[in-house]
Parts: sequence; C-alpha cells; structure tokens
Amino acid sequence: MPRLVQLIACLLLFAAVEAASTAAREPAAKKLQIFILAGQSNMVGHSNYITIPRLFADERPEVQALAGLVFKEGQTVTRAAVDEQIATRIARDKISNDLRQKKIEGEEAIAAAQAEIEKLNDLYETQTAKIKDTFAVSDRVFISSIADGNRRSGPLTIGFGGSADKIGPELGFGMSLARQIDAPILIIKTAWGGKSLHYNFRPPSAGPYQLNEKEQASENAANIQADAGLNYRLMLEQINAVLGDLKQHHPDFDPQVGYDLAGFVWFQGFNDQFSDAFRDNYKDNLIAFVQDIRKDTKTPNMPFVIGVLGTGITEEAVGANAVSLGQRAAAATPEFAGNVAAVESYKVYDLSALEVFNKGWQNHFAEWCAVGSDRPYHYLGSGKFFVRFGDALATAMAELIARQ
Repeated sequence: MPRLVQLIACLLLFAAVEAASTAAREPAAKKLQIFILAGQSNMVGHSNYITIPRLFADERPEVQALAGLVFKEGQTVTRAAVDEQIATRIARDKISNDLRQKKIEGEEAIAAAQAEIEKLNDLYETQTAKIKDTFAVSDRVFISSIADGNRRSGPLTIGFGGSADKIGPELGFGMSLARQIDAPILIIKTAWGGKSLHYNFRPPSAGPYQLNEKEQASENAANIQADAGLNYRLMLEQINAVLGDLKQHHPDFDPQVGYDLAGFVWFQGFNDQFSDAFRDNYKDNLIAFVQDIRKDTKTPNMPFVIGVLGTGITEEAVGANAVSLGQRAAAATPEFAGNVAAVESYKVYDLSALEVFNKGWQNHFAEWCAVGSDRPYHYLGSGKFFVRFGDALATAMAELIARQ
C-alpha cells in the first residue's frame, strides 16, 4: 500500500476511534421536559424578592432547606442586610414625597433634598444589586412567561412574577423539580390577573357561556359572548408559539431527541367565588378544562396538578369554600386517578407574615416590607409562601410522573 494511502487510512481510523471515545464519554441527550403553568393573579405572582430571605430565618429545618433551592450555594442574605435596604428605600421615598407635597421649600433646601435622594438612590441600587446577586440562576431550567404585562424568557431565577422584582410559584416549582427530574426543563407560564375559569378560561367542552340578565341587556352582549374562553385560547396560542421554536427557549433542546409535555399546573379560583353560576359549576368546568387541555395538546394522560385556593387561610374556611371544594372534587374524579393531584395552599400560608399584617402593617412598615408585599388574597406577597408552595407543587408533579 502506498505510504500516502496508509497515512490516510491511519488518520481515518484515528478519527473513528476518537469519535467513538467521545460518544462514550458524553451522555446521551435527554428529552426536554416541558411544564405548563397557568392561572390568575396568584400564578402571576405578587411576591417581592426582598421577602424571600425569610426562608433563612424560619426555625423549621425543612423550610430553611428551601433557601438552598433559590439562593446560590453558600450565599446567605441576613435580616440586617434586608432591613438596611428597606430603610434606605423608605428614607429616599420620604424625601421624594416631601418634595412632591412641597413640604421642603427654598432653593437651597430643595437642592440639598435632591442631592440626598440621589445619594440614597445610589446606595439603594448597590444594596439591591448585592442582594439580587445571591439568587440562583438555573442552567437547566428555562422559562417562557406571560405574567400579566411582564413577559420574559430565559434561565429561571427571580423576576418572572408580576414584575422584574416579583415571583410566583414558578421559582420554587422549577428549582425543586430540577432536583427531582434528571433532564432539561422548560416552563411555559401563562397567567393573567382577575380571570375566572367559568368565563375567561372557559374550556370549549364546557359549552357556550350563558349571559346573565345584565350582560344580555348590554350593548356589548355579542362581544361578551365572543370573549368567553379568550384566556384559554390565548394560553394555547402561547404554548404552541413556544413549542414551535423550542431551541430559542432552551439551549439544550435537541430536535433529534425531542420533548415531552410532562405536566400542567393550575393555580386559580379567586374570581369564581362571587357568582352562583361560577361557584356551582367550578368542579365540572375544571374537569372539562383538564380534558380539553389534554386533547388540545395531544397529551391524553398529561400529569395535572391543581393548586387548591387557600386564601381563606384556615382549614375550616377553606373547607367551606365552594371553589376549593370544586378543585378537590375535580382532582378526585375517578377517570383522573393517578394522573391528577390537588395540593393545598393554605397549609403553607405564611402565618408569621399575617401577624405583622394584622397588627397594622402601615404602622410597622419597615417590618412589613421584609415579610410581605401584598394583600391576604395574594398570600400576602410572601416569598416564603411562594417558594414553599412551588416546591409542594413540584413534589406532587414528580410523584405523578413516577406513577406513569
């Protein structure tokens, strides 16, 4: 064999051996696991990030351990750091309010106040950046999110709630699920505040929406009828848009390996409490919703987790709420056995934050800002609640997946 031919043969053999060796070293790509999160304002999320460090201070080890989900390894945010940041914000805002209300007069005094505001704002931004830098940023869980007007995509971290400073259940859910599922994960979140299941998210198989007397008499009756189920349709539209461009939404997606629509989480119910028709039909509407989602996504047995409305706070109040009862009953439907689960949100309601709220949050504003950022119907905007509840949803989802 001529020397050149021998050389080429050796090179080809070396390349083949190296390729085989590389393939043996690199693990096979895994299917992208896609989870859909949907609902109204409590799925949107109204918890300010500054309330999340309370996980560190909780006396229960299992709650403290959840800090390891959402903060970088070895990072701790102390209550002192939180209080300092809040104090800076309060001082800055007070001077700004005094200027607006013309409580500060005189050219020199106004100039001095403006200079102090600038100084405090710089300090606040530094403190904020330092705290935000402690939060984990997942390299395996990505999210494409519609949370009212906050529409973002990227690696999972804080800021996918109602604003870039807020979270909903997605943070605890995604970070917890990453510990329980060994695969790349993509969350598709679609949530809009103030929406009902009976009207806004009305599933197709629930049948036409029946207008009440006031709606029938309205000049916009035709539009009201046409908009029934609009958020259901918008949700599907967003899901399909993301599925049509998965590489854009998760860098580890391999088209040759594919993806699974691995689960759906529903957290909603508040707006269905205030009408007999909405309350009384919740169970049937939710059963239809699960069935229609599975049909429209072509995933007949997709695991489905229902977050049970728990804004009543106590076991007794939640147990008397027709919507909560409807959610539990839908999850217990025999045809859903083994692939639908209900998770109680009242069990992780932040009662310590509620104490501050009830003693008059306006009169204890600095203390309140460290523990809560919204009203009781938004679970007080407690970061501790939303991380804990997200973890509970993820655990329920992982259990359903394990049964398949």
